[in-house]
Formats: sequence, C-alpha cells, structure tokens
Amino acid sequence: MAIRTIRELGDEVLAKQCKEVTKMTPRLQVLIDDMFETMYEALGVGLAAPQVGVLKQIVTINAGEEELVLINPKIIETDGQQTGDEGCLSVPGKSGIVTRPYYVKVEALNREMEPIIAEGEGLLARALCHEIDHLHGKMYVDLVEGELHDVFQEESEEE
Repeated sequence: MAIRTIRELGDEVLAKQCKEVTKMTPRLQVLIDDMFETMYEALGVGLAAPQVGVLKQIVTINAGEEELVLINPKIIETDGQQTGDEGCLSVPGKSGIVTRPYYVKVEALNREMEPIIAEGEGLLARALCHEIDHLHGKMYVDLVEGELHDVFQEESEEE
C-alpha cells in the first residue's frame, strides 16, 4: 500500500465526471487499499478516486463504524436534513456550513463487484453525499452557506 497525493481545490481533475467501473482489476484493488491508507494518513472520513487523480467511480469511507468501499454508487433515497460544518481533504485547513440529508441510502457495488446497499444517518450520510458528489465533479465549497473558515484558527481559539 502507498500514500497517494491528494489533489487540491483548483486541480482540474476534481471538476470532471468519473467513469463507471465495469470490472475489478488487481490495479483497482491496489487503488482501493491506497485510498484507505491515504484517507487515514490525512485523518479523513472519506476519499473519492478523483481526489487521488483517478477518474473512476470509487469511494472509500470510514465514519467510525466500518470500512465501506462503494463502486458506481447512486443515492436512491434521502430523508430529513442536517446543517453543520463540513471539510474536505482537497481543501485542507478550511471548512464551511453545508446542509445535507440526515439519512441517505445508496446502491453500489463492493470491491468484489457484488451489489450492496449502504445507508447511514448523520456523519455517514454527510460523507456518502460528499464523496458521491466528488464522482460527478462537484465540491462541497459550492454548497457552503456563507464563507469558508480556517479550521486551525478555530481550534486554537477554543484552547
């Protein structure tokens, strides 16, 4: 496994539509392992393949309960709403207020290319929406209510 470079806001790859994955390959298995390692190293909850420069519909998430690999994910149901601070590994040191559904249900394929349903509330629902947006060239900064703010500045003020 290897730590990959996370692409940052302004990199054109982050604005592109990703291609569907039609078959699992050893190379894609390595990509998935690398995405988890990169996500954990950066202290993230989720990572989408375009964030490491790969235009494939692959997402890795761990919102504290279990590791999820979602290939070709599609949101099929949402309910409620939550408004809260959201950040992104591609926008380091910044966050902003974003409204997302409170509950999200997603159909996808797992890393064995078997159909699965992933559903979650709260942080997991936010992560599902956020990472799936990346696959369609959308960034959370376009949804921010108000201005982005500096995460590090807020942390030092709280001490």
